Amino acid sequence: MLLTELLSPSAEGLGRAARHLAEGRLVAFPTETVYGLGGDARDDRAVASIFAAKGRPAFNPLIVHVPDMSAAARLAVFSDQALRLAAAFWPGALTLVLPMRDDSGLSPLVSAGLPSVAIRMPAHPVAVALLHAFGGPVAAPSANPSGRISPTRADHVMDGLGERIAAVIDGGACMVGVESTIVGLSPRPTLLRPGGIPAEAIEDCLGVPLAAPDPAPARPNAPGQLSSHYAPAAAVALGVTAPDPGDVWIGFGPLSGASGLNLSPTGDLVEAAANLFHYLRAADRRAGPDGRIAVAPIPEKGLGRAINDRLRRAAAPR
Repeated sequence: MLLTELLSPSAEGLGRAARHLAEGRLVAFPTETVYGLGGDARDDRAVASIFAAKGRPAFNPLIVHVPDMSAAARLAVFSDQALRLAAAFWPGALTLVLPMRDDSGLSPLVSAGLPSVAIRMPAHPVAVALLHAFGGPVAAPSANPSGRISPTRADHVMDGLGERIAAVIDGGACMVGVESTIVGLSPRPTLLRPGGIPAEAIEDCLGVPLAAPDPAPARPNAPGQLSSHYAPAAAVALGVTAPDPGDVWIGFGPLSGASGLNLSPTGDLVEAAANLFHYLRAADRRAGPDGRIAVAPIPEKGLGRAINDRLRRAAAPR
């Protein structure tokens, strides 16, 4: 059992976090989407420790985080479409699934044995500073027990993974609040997971519509594809406009004003995404394992697609 350090995003704290990574230990750090659980993506033992700490199935690939395009190009082969998306959305909340270079040096555990790698260049200044301080690629899924609500604050990480990992860098609340959008480009551009970049913006950049992923893949080729995910302990009901007595209601928009938890009283999807996981945690504490969380309808557009994707997985049978 580890005594998990809570580090500040100072030069001293980042240096200590980078040393933990260099010595094969795990460090949680903020990105603009959610907190990630980082380990050296080249170190088999470190990557195996990520799966063990989260209780994550080893067939579920990880995202590799890099600080700049030159680091990304050493790991993956970029097509013209991939370069266009990277130029438009990196650094930012977009993950690209690309062919992995034979000489990438990545642990095969990162890609779950697949010939592709999921790669992202985060925009959060703390994440970027850590990547530069460490000087190598960092594999980092969300810093929470597998299948549970993703963390958007340092205390969420400590609640879920404290005593399993070496350190958490406290960078405050995450700005976007839902994980990155994941796009695959072979054989055609495909939305593998909706997320922090609206699919419409990606389609505008490419000039073609994104294909839908296989609804039931034999094995995941990107994170976030398991049917039950992001789940609180309480049951979750979706599209509820009139909650039952005893429900803990998460509202959306001005008509949900009586709810103590409202993702956005003004109906702002950006605000709703930023609040989603924090409010799910708060509702779960109020409901308890035998209670029910009722969630108001969310528009299926823009960031609403990512919010609804997370909610459907949170409500799925477990």
